[in-house]
Amino acid sequence: MQIEGRARLVGDDINTDYIIASTRKRETLDERVLKNYLLETVDPGFAASVQPGDLLVAGHNFGCGSAMEVAATVILAAGIPAVLAKSFSRTFFRNAINNGLVPVECDTSEISELDRLAITVRGSALDVRDLSSGRSLAGVTLPPMMTAILGAGGIVEFVRRGGWSQTAR
Repeated sequence: MQIEGRARLVGDDINTDYIIASTRKRETLDERVLKNYLLETVDPGFAASVQPGDLLVAGHNFGCGSAMEVAATVILAAGIPAVLAKSFSRTFFRNAINNGLVPVECDTSEISELDRLAITVRGSALDVRDLSSGRSLAGVTLPPMMTAILGAGGIVEFVRRGGWSQTAR
């Protein structure tokens, strides 16, 4: 799997209510509507500035807070296929995998806003290349089951295709 896009920087401790405000979730859980409010608490103009294929780049503890799955699905609905962060909350990380959003744990401190990034998922290995600076970053390796789920596009499609019985062969 190869993903390429522009870096869109956010900081540390971006919680799920920053990703999509709880006031918005009271109105609807439809990610096609909610994508218009992505990260509005952090930057009111962020959602309007996102281009399909952009990549979120964060610091520590991305996705902390409530375990609402919509935090991952609204990022995908905005056309963002991956999030790179120094660390993730455990529940957000699993929600991302289960919905086909690629979470890449790596050192993001040298990435600048709008840098062109390329992510390669090869087996369980995640490699990141900052095409703007030429730097390479090693992402934390994912377990084979998680890469199989991501490769299928999420847990639902993974199970439809035979899931664990296909992986165990």
